[in-house]
Amino acid sequence: MAKRDLATLRHSTAHILAQAVKELFPKVKLGIGPSIPDGFYYDFEKKEPFTPEDLKRIEKRMAEIIEKDLPFKKRMLEREEAQRLLKRDKERFKLELLKGLKGKRISFYATGDFNDLCKGPHIKSTKEVEAFKLTSMAGAYWRGKETNPMLQRIYGTAFFTKEELDEYLRNIEEAKKRDHRKLGKSLDLFSIHDEAGAGLVIYHPKGAILRKIIEDFIEEEHEKRGYQSVITPHMYRIDLWKRSGHYDFYRQLMYFFEIENQEYAIKPMNCPGHVLVYKSKIRSYRDLPIRYFELGTVYRHERSGVMHGLMRARGFTQDDGHIFCTPEQLKEEIEKAVFFALDILKTFGFGYKLILSTRPEDYIGSKKNWEQATEALKEALKESGLDYEIAPGEGAFYGPKIDIQIADALGRLWQCSTIQVDFNFPEKFNLSYTGRDGKRYRCIMIHRALLGSMERFLGVLIEHYGGAFPVWISPVQVKILPIAERHMEYALEVKGRLERENLRVELDSRNEKIGYKIREAQLEKIPYMLVLGDKEAKSGSVALRLRSEEDLGQVKVDEFVSKVSREIKRKKN
Repeated sequence: MAKRDLATLRHSTAHILAQAVKELFPKVKLGIGPSIPDGFYYDFEKKEPFTPEDLKRIEKRMAEIIEKDLPFKKRMLEREEAQRLLKRDKERFKLELLKGLKGKRISFYATGDFNDLCKGPHIKSTKEVEAFKLTSMAGAYWRGKETNPMLQRIYGTAFFTKEELDEYLRNIEEAKKRDHRKLGKSLDLFSIHDEAGAGLVIYHPKGAILRKIIEDFIEEEHEKRGYQSVITPHMYRIDLWKRSGHYDFYRQLMYFFEIENQEYAIKPMNCPGHVLVYKSKIRSYRDLPIRYFELGTVYRHERSGVMHGLMRARGFTQDDGHIFCTPEQLKEEIEKAVFFALDILKTFGFGYKLILSTRPEDYIGSKKNWEQATEALKEALKESGLDYEIAPGEGAFYGPKIDIQIADALGRLWQCSTIQVDFNFPEKFNLSYTGRDGKRYRCIMIHRALLGSMERFLGVLIEHYGGAFPVWISPVQVKILPIAERHMEYALEVKGRLERENLRVELDSRNEKIGYKIREAQLEKIPYMLVLGDKEAKSGSVALRLRSEEDLGQVKVDEFVSKVSREIKRKKN
């Protein structure tokens, strides 16, 4: 089977999952069973929850169905016949799906005695599924709506070979070890407390240091590229959100409150504030492009079921930028923003994937403006020689966008960076500039966030490195480990020397065995450990150890300082 048919293989395996469940639990009602990027799932309505033992039984039955080498047979039924079949089997969710299908003839697929409403395509036979695994269970509302019945979702995955499956399962286990929520606690970086509120992140000292290092780096890089920093409020009157369109298109994710008979909303985005800065005075074509930047904290009413540590929070900070330019400057500004984002991601050691997202069903502005904006993004990508994919209908409500997905060490993709062209805000807020001829012209606005949200980026960064950060961003870069009390004076001398070089240093002064201190420092994933004993104190050196457990032996203090300083300057990953 060709590599491009992986989605077909997985969808077919979902079909086999449904057949196995129906054979083992005949009263279960079927939902849907699509392929997804990491595998597949199928939704079922069942009174009692599935158990881990049930999952094992289902996997065993799936293997039996696969071994039977049952062909996938497509059947085209008249709509009335399809309806009778689904009513007979009391498949109410399938009946609901049937109502939304067009045409007089409806597609079903059968394997043995099992029939499923499905447009396909499928593999030829169940025997083609050579490597699969059911991975987890979760609850899921029918069609994703909270007012609909709660179904039970069984997740699984399938690959063409057992080797690919084994590698995927190893990555799952590795991902569990790298879970940023687990590492955030063990490395003392951050916490989230029910008493404070779900989705609200509290940074501990080491987490705050990590975040500040990244923020300082980002601010410096923006300054180099001609951005001006601004600071905007955390809330605005409701009138501003109505004018921007957020009230109509985004209010379900916003927080509202009233002060002195005036309705306000906490900001879910930073753009209206940047617009007001631009509008604060008359602009000339000579002023453009104008690039504003803000590490702006926003709040969004995410549902409790979708929040996930730092990856999906209710309060988060964006490295938000807005560019106001002329039509002639648009393509160049898009290219600059894209390459700026890629430079930043490379510095942190990430791969990436570019996606062009086009007009969604719900949008503001004219189709003409959308087409202009989309074409500008396409041209910028083509002329930059960058490969990209198109995601139809995935644009923001006010404009198309280039999304840059981060590829981490396990090959997982995370949505962080985004660059969006907006013709609509300038119209809504009458954003203009004076041209060479003295006439007023409408400017174009680019929304862009390079890391996305600091919270999500930090979560991805933690999992990418498994908490073992490059030395330049490590909250603690060096830990000094004196062997005995008599070595403390020399340890303090070394600590002072390193701190004068602006290295982030901790001294473990506890009266513990040196082996215990080393193990503790390794668990804390500190890049460098300096063990100090009689020999080191006498020779003015340190015994250098790495968190990888490698022992590099004795080095002079100045030699160590030079080595680490070079590494930090290069931002070596």
